[in-house]
Amino acid sequence: MAKISLDKKHFHWSNKVSNEDEEEQEGSNSLHTHFQKNQQTELPSSLTRKKLQTITIARVRSVLTAMNKNRANLLHGLGPRVVGTLFGSRKGHVHFVFQKTPTSQPAFLIELQTPISGLVKEMASGLVRIALECDKEDDKIKKGGNLKKILDEPIWRTYCNGKKCGFAMKRECGEKEWKVLKAVEPISMGAGVLPSEKASDHEHESLVHEDEIMYMRAKFERVVGSRDSEAFYMMNPDSNGAPELSIYLLRI
Repeated sequence: MAKISLDKKHFHWSNKVSNEDEEEQEGSNSLHTHFQKNQQTELPSSLTRKKLQTITIARVRSVLTAMNKNRANLLHGLGPRVVGTLFGSRKGHVHFVFQKTPTSQPAFLIELQTPISGLVKEMASGLVRIALECDKEDDKIKKGGNLKKILDEPIWRTYCNGKKCGFAMKRECGEKEWKVLKAVEPISMGAGVLPSEKASDHEHESLVHEDEIMYMRAKFERVVGSRDSEAFYMMNPDSNGAPELSIYLLRI
Protein backbone atom coordinates (compact mmCIF):
# COMPACT_ATOMS: atom_id res chain seq x y z
CA MET A 1 0.00 0.00 0.00
CA ALA A 2 1.33 3.38 -0.95
CA LYS A 3 1.95 5.55 2.09
CA ILE A 4 0.66 9.05 1.92
CA SER A 5 2.66 11.67 3.78
CA LEU A 6 1.19 15.00 4.71
CA ASP A 7 3.43 18.06 4.59
CA LYS A 8 3.04 20.29 7.61
CA LYS A 9 2.41 23.88 6.75
CA HIS A 10 3.35 26.58 9.22
CA PHE A 11 1.67 29.91 9.16
CA HIS A 12 3.33 32.97 10.63
CA TRP A 13 1.11 35.76 11.74
CA SER A 14 2.85 39.15 11.57
CA ASN A 15 1.48 42.43 12.80
CA LYS A 16 2.65 45.64 11.25
CA VAL A 17 3.79 48.03 13.91
CA SER A 18 4.52 51.62 13.02
CA ASN A 19 6.49 53.74 15.43
CA GLU A 20 5.99 57.40 15.13
CA ASP A 21 8.12 59.99 16.79
CA GLU A 22 5.77 62.47 18.25
CA GLU A 23 7.12 65.81 19.08
CA GLU A 24 5.52 67.86 21.71
CA GLN A 25 4.30 71.13 20.45
CA GLU A 26 3.62 74.13 22.49
CA GLY A 27 0.32 75.88 22.15
CA SER A 28 -3.35 75.05 22.22
CA ASN A 29 -3.24 72.95 18.98
CA SER A 30 -0.89 70.21 20.36
CA LEU A 31 -3.64 67.88 21.64
CA HIS A 32 -5.67 68.24 18.43
CA THR A 33 -2.61 67.41 16.28
CA HIS A 34 -1.83 64.30 18.39
CA PHE A 35 -5.43 63.01 17.97
CA GLN A 36 -5.29 63.42 14.18
CA LYS A 37 -2.03 61.42 13.96
CA ASN A 38 -3.44 58.50 15.98
CA GLN A 39 -6.63 58.45 13.91
CA GLN A 40 -4.67 58.24 10.65
CA THR A 41 -2.47 55.32 11.83
CA GLU A 42 -5.20 53.20 13.44
CA LEU A 43 -7.45 52.91 10.37
CA PRO A 44 -4.93 51.22 8.02
CA SER A 45 -3.69 48.98 10.86
CA SER A 46 -7.19 47.62 11.59
CA LEU A 47 -7.82 46.94 7.90
CA THR A 48 -4.50 45.08 7.62
CA ARG A 49 -5.31 42.86 10.61
CA LYS A 50 -8.70 41.95 9.13
CA LYS A 51 -7.08 41.00 5.84
CA LEU A 52 -4.51 38.84 7.60
CA GLN A 53 -7.21 37.10 9.62
CA THR A 54 -9.27 36.40 6.48
CA ILE A 55 -6.26 34.95 4.62
CA THR A 56 -5.24 32.85 7.62
CA ILE A 57 -8.72 31.39 8.08
CA ALA A 58 -8.93 30.50 4.39
CA ARG A 59 -5.55 28.74 4.50
CA VAL A 60 -6.41 26.79 7.63
CA ARG A 61 -9.68 25.62 6.08
CA SER A 62 -7.92 24.45 2.91
CA VAL A 63 -5.36 22.51 4.96
CA LEU A 64 -8.06 20.84 7.06
CA THR A 65 -9.98 19.87 3.92
CA ALA A 66 -6.88 18.31 2.37
CA MET A 67 -6.11 16.42 5.59
CA ASN A 68 -9.65 15.01 5.75
CA LYS A 69 -9.44 13.82 2.15
CA ASN A 70 -6.09 12.13 2.77
CA ARG A 71 -7.40 10.45 5.90
CA ALA A 72 -10.34 9.10 3.91
CA ASN A 73 -7.92 7.73 1.32
CA LEU A 74 -5.89 6.02 4.01
CA LEU A 75 -9.02 4.54 5.57
CA HIS A 76 -10.89 3.40 2.47
CA GLY A 77 -8.11 3.10 -0.10
CA LEU A 78 -7.76 -0.15 -2.02
CA GLY A 79 -4.58 -1.75 -3.30
CA PRO A 80 -3.97 -4.18 -6.19
CA ARG A 81 -5.37 -7.11 -4.14
CA VAL A 82 -8.77 -6.87 -2.45
CA VAL A 83 -11.23 -9.11 -0.67
CA GLY A 84 -14.54 -9.46 -2.48
CA THR A 85 -17.78 -10.81 -1.05
CA LEU A 86 -21.17 -11.24 -2.68
CA PHE A 87 -24.14 -12.23 -0.56
CA GLY A 88 -27.90 -12.04 -0.24
CA SER A 89 -30.91 -13.92 1.07
CA ARG A 90 -32.26 -16.67 -1.18
CA LYS A 91 -35.04 -14.43 -2.49
CA GLY A 92 -33.13 -11.20 -2.06
CA HIS A 93 -30.84 -9.07 -4.21
CA VAL A 94 -27.11 -9.41 -4.74
CA HIS A 95 -24.81 -7.33 -2.54
CA PHE A 96 -21.20 -6.77 -3.60
CA VAL A 97 -18.55 -5.69 -1.10
CA PHE A 98 -14.88 -4.90 -1.68
CA GLN A 99 -12.53 -4.54 1.29
CA LYS A 100 -8.81 -4.00 1.57
CA THR A 101 -8.61 -6.65 4.29
CA PRO A 102 -11.28 -8.93 5.82
CA THR A 103 -11.49 -6.66 8.88
CA SER A 104 -11.37 -3.24 7.20
CA GLN A 105 -14.24 -0.92 6.38
CA PRO A 106 -15.93 -1.67 3.03
CA ALA A 107 -14.52 0.61 0.33
CA PHE A 108 -17.30 -0.31 -2.10
CA LEU A 109 -20.72 -1.77 -1.26
CA ILE A 110 -23.53 -1.89 -3.79
CA GLU A 111 -26.87 -3.63 -4.09
CA LEU A 112 -27.91 -4.98 -7.49
CA GLN A 113 -31.49 -5.53 -8.59
CA THR A 114 -30.42 -8.98 -9.76
CA PRO A 115 -31.67 -11.83 -7.49
CA ILE A 116 -28.80 -13.79 -6.02
CA SER A 117 -30.41 -17.05 -7.15
CA GLY A 118 -30.18 -15.85 -10.77
CA LEU A 119 -26.52 -14.89 -10.39
CA VAL A 120 -25.71 -18.30 -8.89
CA LYS A 121 -27.27 -19.99 -11.93
CA GLU A 122 -25.25 -17.77 -14.27
CA MET A 123 -22.03 -18.64 -12.49
CA ALA A 124 -22.84 -22.34 -12.56
CA SER A 125 -23.24 -22.22 -16.34
CA GLY A 126 -19.90 -20.56 -17.05
CA LEU A 127 -17.94 -17.32 -16.80
CA VAL A 128 -19.73 -14.23 -15.55
CA ARG A 129 -18.91 -10.67 -16.57
CA ILE A 130 -20.68 -7.88 -14.71
CA ALA A 131 -20.37 -4.34 -16.04
CA LEU A 132 -21.45 -1.33 -14.01
CA GLU A 133 -21.81 1.93 -15.91
CA CYS A 134 -22.51 5.47 -14.79
CA ASP A 135 -22.47 8.89 -16.43
CA LYS A 136 -20.00 11.69 -15.94
CA GLU A 137 -21.25 14.92 -14.46
CA ASP A 138 -21.39 17.38 -17.35
CA ASP A 139 -21.30 20.49 -15.15
CA LYS A 140 -18.03 19.50 -13.52
CA ILE A 141 -16.49 18.55 -16.86
CA LYS A 142 -17.33 21.96 -18.32
CA LYS A 143 -15.97 23.80 -15.29
CA GLY A 144 -12.84 21.66 -15.26
CA GLY A 145 -13.40 20.52 -11.68
CA ASN A 146 -12.27 17.24 -10.17
CA LEU A 147 -14.60 14.30 -10.56
CA LYS A 148 -15.45 12.17 -7.57
CA LYS A 149 -13.78 8.79 -7.26
CA ILE A 150 -15.40 6.11 -9.32
CA LEU A 151 -15.97 3.99 -6.20
CA ASP A 152 -18.05 6.83 -4.75
CA GLU A 153 -20.60 6.93 -7.58
CA PRO A 154 -24.11 6.31 -6.18
CA ILE A 155 -26.07 4.77 -9.11
CA TRP A 156 -25.03 2.31 -11.80
CA ARG A 157 -26.53 0.61 -14.84
CA THR A 158 -25.94 -3.12 -14.61
CA TYR A 159 -25.10 -5.60 -17.37
CA CYS A 160 -24.50 -9.31 -16.84
CA ASN A 161 -22.78 -11.07 -19.74
CA GLY A 162 -23.94 -8.30 -22.05
CA LYS A 163 -27.58 -8.34 -20.92
CA LYS A 164 -29.04 -5.35 -19.13
CA CYS A 165 -30.34 -6.30 -15.70
CA GLY A 166 -31.54 -3.16 -13.98
CA PHE A 167 -29.63 -0.80 -11.75
CA ALA A 168 -27.27 -0.97 -8.81
CA MET A 169 -27.06 1.48 -5.91
CA LYS A 170 -24.32 2.23 -3.45
CA ARG A 171 -25.17 1.31 0.14
CA GLU A 172 -23.77 2.08 3.55
CA CYS A 173 -22.57 -0.84 5.62
CA GLY A 174 -25.23 -1.26 8.28
CA GLU A 175 -25.70 -3.73 11.10
CA LYS A 176 -27.04 -6.53 8.88
CA GLU A 177 -24.20 -6.19 6.40
CA TRP A 178 -21.61 -6.20 9.18
CA LYS A 179 -23.07 -9.40 10.62
CA VAL A 180 -22.56 -11.14 7.29
CA LEU A 181 -19.03 -9.81 6.87
CA LYS A 182 -18.10 -10.83 10.42
CA ALA A 183 -19.54 -14.30 9.86
CA VAL A 184 -17.43 -14.90 6.75
CA GLU A 185 -14.36 -13.05 8.04
CA PRO A 186 -12.27 -16.23 8.63
CA ILE A 187 -13.03 -17.49 5.11
CA SER A 188 -10.44 -16.55 2.49
CA MET A 189 -12.19 -18.25 -0.44
CA GLY A 190 -15.35 -20.27 -0.74
CA ALA A 191 -19.12 -20.27 -1.04
CA GLY A 192 -21.91 -21.46 1.21
CA VAL A 193 -25.01 -20.60 3.19
CA LEU A 194 -25.30 -18.83 6.53
CA PRO A 195 -28.15 -20.21 8.64
CA SER A 196 -31.09 -18.05 9.60
CA GLU A 197 -31.28 -16.64 13.11
CA LYS A 198 -34.94 -17.66 13.44
CA ALA A 199 -36.05 -20.84 15.17
CA SER A 200 -36.33 -23.74 12.73
CA ASP A 201 -39.67 -25.20 13.71
CA HIS A 202 -41.61 -27.16 11.08
CA GLU A 203 -44.39 -24.58 10.74
CA HIS A 204 -41.96 -21.89 9.65
CA GLU A 205 -39.39 -24.06 7.94
CA SER A 206 -39.99 -22.48 4.51
CA LEU A 207 -39.63 -18.96 5.93
CA VAL A 208 -36.39 -19.92 7.67
CA HIS A 209 -35.09 -21.37 4.43
CA GLU A 210 -35.80 -18.09 2.62
CA ASP A 211 -33.95 -16.08 5.28
CA GLU A 212 -30.73 -18.03 4.82
CA ILE A 213 -27.87 -15.96 3.43
CA MET A 214 -26.04 -17.24 0.38
CA TYR A 215 -22.48 -15.97 -0.02
CA MET A 216 -19.35 -16.28 -2.09
CA ARG A 217 -15.99 -14.92 -1.00
CA ALA A 218 -12.72 -14.66 -2.89
CA LYS A 219 -9.69 -12.51 -3.52
CA PHE A 220 -9.79 -10.16 -6.49
CA GLU A 221 -7.11 -8.50 -8.54
CA ARG A 222 -7.82 -4.81 -8.98
CA VAL A 223 -6.74 -3.08 -12.19
CA VAL A 224 -7.12 0.70 -12.52
CA GLY A 225 -7.34 1.72 -16.16
CA SER A 226 -8.00 5.41 -15.54
CA ARG A 227 -9.97 7.64 -13.19
CA ASP A 228 -13.05 6.49 -15.12
CA SER A 229 -12.45 2.75 -15.29
CA GLU A 230 -11.55 -0.04 -12.89
CA ALA A 231 -11.78 -3.82 -13.10
CA PHE A 232 -11.86 -6.58 -10.50
CA TYR A 233 -10.88 -10.12 -11.51
CA MET A 234 -11.54 -13.03 -9.20
CA MET A 235 -8.29 -14.89 -8.55
CA ASN A 236 -8.42 -18.65 -9.07
CA PRO A 237 -6.34 -20.69 -6.61
CA ASP A 238 -5.02 -22.98 -9.35
CA SER A 239 -4.18 -20.00 -11.64
CA ASN A 240 -5.56 -21.89 -14.65
CA GLY A 241 -8.02 -20.46 -17.15
CA ALA A 242 -9.93 -17.18 -17.11
CA PRO A 243 -11.43 -15.78 -13.89
CA GLU A 244 -14.92 -17.11 -13.15
CA LEU A 245 -16.17 -13.68 -12.14
CA SER A 246 -15.09 -10.24 -13.38
CA ILE A 247 -16.57 -6.87 -12.43
CA TYR A 248 -16.00 -3.74 -14.48
CA LEU A 249 -16.68 -0.17 -13.35
CA LEU A 250 -17.03 2.33 -16.19
CA ARG A 251 -17.80 6.04 -16.11
CA ILE A 252 -18.81 7.21 -19.59
